[in-house]
Amino acid sequence: MNQLFKIKFFALVLLSIGISSCSKNSNSNKSSTTSTLTGWKFNDPDYGGFAVNNKYKEHKTPPAMVLIEGGTFTMGSVQDDIMSDWNTTPRRMQIRSFYMDEAEVTNSEYLFYLLWLERVFPPRVDDYSHIYEAALPDTLVWRNALGSNESLSETYLRHPAYANYPVVGVSWSQANDYCEWRTDRVNEKILMDLGIIKNLFNEDSILVEGKNHFNTEAYYSSPDILFDGDSSIYNKGLKSIRRSDITKDTIKGRKGFKGRHVKPHDGILYPDFRLPTEAEWEYAAKAIIQNREYNNIRGRKKYPWDGKYTRNNSRSNRGDQLANFKQGRGDYSGIAGWSNDGADITNRIKSYPPNAFGLYDMAGNVAEWVYDVYRPHIDTEMNDFNYVRGNLFMKKSIDETGRVVIADYDDVLYDTLPNGKIVAKNIPGRVIYEPITEEDAQLRFNYTQSDNSSLGDGDLTNSRYYNKDITEMEVIPRMYNSPLDPVTTFDYETGELETKFDDKKRTTLIGDRTRVYKGGSWRDREFWLDPAQRRYLPQYMATEFIGFRCALDKVGNMTESKKTPYYK
Repeated sequence: MNQLFKIKFFALVLLSIGISSCSKNSNSNKSSTTSTLTGWKFNDPDYGGFAVNNKYKEHKTPPAMVLIEGGTFTMGSVQDDIMSDWNTTPRRMQIRSFYMDEAEVTNSEYLFYLLWLERVFPPRVDDYSHIYEAALPDTLVWRNALGSNESLSETYLRHPAYANYPVVGVSWSQANDYCEWRTDRVNEKILMDLGIIKNLFNEDSILVEGKNHFNTEAYYSSPDILFDGDSSIYNKGLKSIRRSDITKDTIKGRKGFKGRHVKPHDGILYPDFRLPTEAEWEYAAKAIIQNREYNNIRGRKKYPWDGKYTRNNSRSNRGDQLANFKQGRGDYSGIAGWSNDGADITNRIKSYPPNAFGLYDMAGNVAEWVYDVYRPHIDTEMNDFNYVRGNLFMKKSIDETGRVVIADYDDVLYDTLPNGKIVAKNIPGRVIYEPITEEDAQLRFNYTQSDNSSLGDGDLTNSRYYNKDITEMEVIPRMYNSPLDPVTTFDYETGELETKFDDKKRTTLIGDRTRVYKGGSWRDREFWLDPAQRRYLPQYMATEFIGFRCALDKVGNMTESKKTPYYK
């Protein structure tokens, strides 16, 4: 009798556990497929087929990048200012989490970019003129009137011996363009791996040239924009796509494309790759998570590594240099043999130990471009949350039919830079953006204009011309006497374009097109290894000691925690 009672009791317990589990699973599934606030079902054709993906999902760390977990730190110099610049005022700053390349972009990676441009925009075709040439690094930066460096101009970029060395001779504008291109290539590879689109270079019936190439923003706007709606670029069906990766709604294009159109709310494609901001770069270089109790309170960390010397003090590597920098006049590497830094110019990436975040060469080797427009000092009233100077708020251009405008061959514009170089804008196949208008910013308290490079530092709103219309002014007041861009006009007598360069006497390079670069390089003294130090150069110029690396916003949690969220 007792035995039978026990069996029935345990059966009831197991049944109740099963019912409870099913109920939890049912609720869990319901929460991901049904609106908990309205009861409507997501992604259900019977309920309108509204595509909603509310599953807790994080991006994987992109290839060759590391997560920089955000936090607070003291931005600016906390050491003696022996240069008396006083342009690095200490300021407590909060940084959001982001991803950053573990090392600088190398010659081989940049060459891949150049080869892609040469294939897709052949320089021999008039419609693509200057697109490839505008991306070429300035290899003549190695020349020196009193130095024997001519061989580096010929070999540094393309010789395989320098393949894993950081690319130099790249301007800020070129680095920025590379980041934009990288966004499309990474996202294109994701869609290829998911089986949504084909490997376009592996199809005989598809010509990847000109405007016919993959662009993330164009794809987001509508799948029939790519390749003029040619459905052959898409794979048939969704068999290779997992339910956890994508929901099941479909879109029918104008030429019969039937396949899943990935949308931003799917969380599959990465946001834009970009240059890190000055605050992000400095935060990542200082890596105050190392000895954070001391450094987080006082902010006193001189180098990306722990300690106040440039040589390794560990038992196994004692005396080795921790960075590639100029050690004295006429001394770029040290005496031949043990204990020198191993490089007279740049060195291979990852030749020196990483900092606490896992980032290589955040001091020495090459300095690096960051996003910010330069100003001689950082205002103490600056924004203390993810500070940046140089925001340019844009919007997608919309035609009269309400469709996003994609650049065609006739939309290519050319800009002559102050150094005489010609660059192309509105590259075919990309979405055309335009500055926001006053109407777009009306009744907003967080921004009032499109270009915020001079905000609070010499722009019209902070001058006696604050109530003037800039379009009605003959002479636009400027804060800094920097060179003006060339003006190109058409000569009706000769039928040719004439470019007039700025021939006025200028006293500074500082302007709205002057960008910050951070970190010391192979040709800098130890002082510049301090991540707080900052220098500047016009965004169209390049040197033999400035390179770059990319960054990427992290969406969702600050950390890569695998913990179950509080909501289900």
